[in-house]
Amino acid sequence: MIELSTQQLPALARWFPTGAPGPAAMAEHALTTGTGRWWADQPVHPRAAAVACADHVLLRGEPTALTPAALAPLAGSYVETPSRFLPVLGAAFDRVVPWERMVYVHRAPVLAPRLQRGVTVRRLVPSDAPALASLTELGTNTAWIHSSWGGPVGLAASGHGWAAFHKGRVLAVACTYFLGSTYEDIACATAPNRRRQHLALACVTALCADISARGRTASWSCSRDNRPSRLLAWTAGFRLEREYVHYLTGNPAARSLAGGRIPA
Repeated sequence: MIELSTQQLPALARWFPTGAPGPAAMAEHALTTGTGRWWADQPVHPRAAAVACADHVLLRGEPTALTPAALAPLAGSYVETPSRFLPVLGAAFDRVVPWERMVYVHRAPVLAPRLQRGVTVRRLVPSDAPALASLTELGTNTAWIHSSWGGPVGLAASGHGWAAFHKGRVLAVACTYFLGSTYEDIACATAPNRRRQHLALACVTALCADISARGRTASWSCSRDNRPSRLLAWTAGFRLEREYVHYLTGNPAARSLAGGRIPA
């Protein structure tokens, strides 16, 4: 596929959903924030298109327009796409792992939990970027939390993150992960040594109130197998909206390097 320039994006955006909860809001987020990457099989009148942000991909169109080799840019990604793309995905990568997912929508406002003395929950501001980076430098796989904003500086300056602070340190953070026109799909992370203290719930509650004040609705996406995330979502007032499957892609398959098309 061909990576497209910013000037070509408005026409391509019509390929992807608008006003939908969950990762479906990713195309709107990428278009609004400029943090995503866009591809198509051809720059004019494309038959297949993809948008990627923070290791997530939406792939749409006609799979016969693509060779397995053309999908190489989508290696190591979580690809959400109609099932008709599965044959070409299977030929393109050495493994394609289905992952059952759940999308929740915020339905029931809840009261913010009481926190221990000295902990403050507030909106992130640009000067919080170093503290946010410190949270994600603990070697605990939390750096993903700001990847959809291009890093801690982008998230801190976005106005879409809330964090729990103690003596200048970020203990937990909740943020809009994908910013849509109707829904904001959110995410949260907590320092490992501060879990089970309701910090994530406090941040999520504040963020949901902020999203509601903007005239939008919060959504929540997680793996079916992630019981702690599902429990936190329910406790924070989210209710199940739909289920879907995305696919974790591996490395480009050796057989795809020849670039042959998938037989019809």
